[in-house]
Amino acid sequence: LQTADSKSQKEQATSSKQDLAHRVQLQNKLAGVCEDMCKEVGAYPQCAKCPEFVQPDSTPGVMTWEELLEHMDNLGEWGRGELKAWSKQASALQTADSKSQKEQATS
Repeated sequence: LQTADSKSQKEQATSSKQDLAHRVQLQNKLAGVCEDMCKEVGAYPQCAKCPEFVQPDSTPGVMTWEELLEHMDNLGEWGRGELKAWSKQASALQTADSKSQKEQATS
């Protein structure tokens, strides 16, 4: 009786795993058409239930404070990168210049 019960539990666990795998496959197939379905039934853009749904910009053409702050952060990051590149380039030019001056002095 005990082996039959444990066998049944194993079969049930396997069945549950297979069921979950099939559900995931179905969801992945539907994910691509979810937004289209929401648009057809008039639920778009309140598609919070669609997987990977990204809310469209509620203020097109206008920059919000949050967007401005993010943009400023990006500009700061870009500027720091440019300064590093310029410093590296200036250092390489100075090194090349000092080498050429040494070569001229020894000639």
